[in-house]
Amino acid sequence: LQVVTLLSFLVATARGGYPSLAYPVTHYVPEYPDAYPQYSFGYSVQDALTGDSKTQHETREGGVVKGSYSLVEPDGTIRTVEYTADPVHGFNAVVHRQP
Repeated sequence: LQVVTLLSFLVATARGGYPSLAYPVTHYVPEYPDAYPQYSFGYSVQDALTGDSKTQHETREGGVVKGSYSLVEPDGTIRTVEYTADPVHGFNAVVHRQP
């Protein structure tokens, strides 16, 4: 089989052509015209042993995502970030710090 393949390649090359060794690649991307993505999730960690303390909550309604997360910084302050994201305004975040 290797000899036949090599011989076919040499004959095609001698005639000035190149054998096609590649296959056309097709990529299917499904469309969901009626899809309206929605989700809501959240979590919280309060570990007295390590001092780890953080929370997060996020929701999505169609193309609009809203959420917030907070954590305790090494100096003891609490950082809270509230954010929104949508196709028109992009990603926007507001950071709050509490002593």
